[in-house]
Amino acid sequence: MLAGVGPASLFILGANLALGVAGLFIAPTIIERGLFRPFQFARGHNRYTALTSGFLHADLPHLIFNMITFWFFGVPLERRIGTLLFALLYVLGLVFSLVGSLHKHRNDPQYATLGASGAISAVLFASIVYFPTQSLMILPIPIPIPAPLFAVGYLVYSAWSARQQRGRINHDAHFGGALVGLAFVALTDPAAYTRAFDLISR
Repeated sequence: MLAGVGPASLFILGANLALGVAGLFIAPTIIERGLFRPFQFARGHNRYTALTSGFLHADLPHLIFNMITFWFFGVPLERRIGTLLFALLYVLGLVFSLVGSLHKHRNDPQYATLGASGAISAVLFASIVYFPTQSLMILPIPIPIPAPLFAVGYLVYSAWSARQQRGRINHDAHFGGALVGLAFVALTDPAAYTRAFDLISR
């Protein structure tokens, strides 16, 4: 096991990389069968895709960006809150971030989506509550990006991308995931918000 990487993070990283690469380069049918289709889901078909779609990606940059974000924010968060809570957060973020898409596209038989973005958004925003002063480096930007600023940029980009409606990436899920992450911390450790405020007000 990689030093410092918890079992849930290791599994999530491994599953996303394995299924992502397999679907993109080896067996494209993996993606077609795993897509989340709100029209079918609303009618009781292929309910499993609420989970499988979250381990598939539209292209290699999509996969890499999601996994980099997960690495920076998910690994330390699991160490902070423990494996069981972290795994629960990830699953809740994955499933409940699809609610908006389900409501919006439940009568559109052509709409299909994929990506871990909802779950990773939940992890990102929960992590920021616990580590509000952290920052990350993303090439080619030569300076550290404060985590809260990165999160805002993440949502702004998601809003813009959602309006473009290109590809199968579920940008709407970013907002649902963010709400799940914030609500999860509020329910499981409300004092984390007080600690975060104390840190950023120093």
